[in-house]
Amino acid sequence: MASIVHTTIASPLGALLLVGEESASAPGGFALRSLSMTGQKSAANVQPGWREDPAALAAVTEQLHRYFAGDLKEFDLELRTGGTEFQRRVWQAVDVIPFGATTTYGALAAQIGAPRAAVRAVGSAIGANPLLIVRPCHRIVGATGALTGYAGGLERKEYLLAHEGAWPAALA
Repeated sequence: MASIVHTTIASPLGALLLVGEESASAPGGFALRSLSMTGQKSAANVQPGWREDPAALAAVTEQLHRYFAGDLKEFDLELRTGGTEFQRRVWQAVDVIPFGATTTYGALAAQIGAPRAAVRAVGSAIGANPLLIVRPCHRIVGATGALTGYAGGLERKEYLLAHEGAWPAALA
């Protein structure tokens, strides 16, 4: 079984829990497995057997600090997440939404070739995203441009979109 490490860092959104999984090809030897916020729906919790190791996740921490400072617009990290085949398709589409842009749940469903009726399933897949901020699910808005659904809370979604220059005009 792969070694799991974690660390908690401060951010403008509050404490962020980073969880990494051993990977020979990742910087520091650990790929990012989870990034969650205090109070988040379905947030990760430190498990027995996980080792606290800030140095192992230093590349993630450094990129997050650069993002919040306004010096980084695209993360370059090895990610390790499970998920169903459908969730992975949705997450891959989310991964390519550029900094400062938004899209809708319906547009995302169409992009992955899912029928219009699958919008709720797309929303559920986005809600199951274990990598907040890094996998930019905050860039998905309602059909009218309204802020809807974010595991970290709508005030954090609004902060992230404003930080990226995509709010209040959310439909870019």
